[in-house]
Amino acid sequence: MADLSAPALEAVEVRKRFGAVEALRGVSLRVERGECVALVGESGSGKSTLLRCFNRLVEPDGGTVRVEGEDVRTLVPVALRRRMGYVPQDGGLLPHWTVLRNAGMVPWLRGDRDSAARAGEALALVGLPAERFGGRYPRELSGGQRQRAAIARALASRPSLVLLDEPFGALDAITRTELQDAYGTLRRELGIATVLVTHDLHEAVLLADRVAVLRRGRVEQVAPPAELLAEPATAYVRELLRRARVETA
Repeated sequence: MADLSAPALEAVEVRKRFGAVEALRGVSLRVERGECVALVGESGSGKSTLLRCFNRLVEPDGGTVRVEGEDVRTLVPVALRRRMGYVPQDGGLLPHWTVLRNAGMVPWLRGDRDSAARAGEALALVGLPAERFGGRYPRELSGGQRQRAAIARALASRPSLVLLDEPFGALDAITRTELQDAYGTLRRELGIATVLVTHDLHEAVLLADRVAVLRRGRVEQVAPPAELLAEPATAYVRELLRRARVETA
């Protein structure tokens, strides 16, 4: 049973190996309720692997992962995934389902008789009113609209936790900025705890309450954006900020 005093998400000394590659080497991280933590780092740093440990799409080799105080190893994976929102890199919409049906997937799977209404509410939240977009198929949407629909699907069951894996990475600059602003506003209004995987430090600084910098499966620094910029903890963090042209104090 969820512990209301526990953090939303917690990883303690989590390890994961894929063959000869150590993807995670003793990673520890806490995400408080209502907080957004961005995971940044170069390709292969372990960002997406850590994210997927929280919903058991990846099973760690060691350490502990908790969701609202519960060890995820004690939870049925399908039930765990229906408990939180998840937006993969490509959005993951089912091409043969309408936008409304896609958005209502999780409430429907959970047996919610009002799944269509939940889907309509979520689509309205992301700026895709159901009366205009609900009957369309993903192929009939722009890239930005598909990502909005994917976010609506993640929000339709009103979860307290959402996992976002590079959700805005493939979009043009204008659409990306619009979606970043929209999600940032929604997250704060709804009080959702979020883990955001991004390779874009500017995006992390804009959206996150804290930023976790990963390198080769280890955490280099976890800090609020202002602290990260003012006091990089390692030479690697400082170099990452410099290459991203994010100003340091």
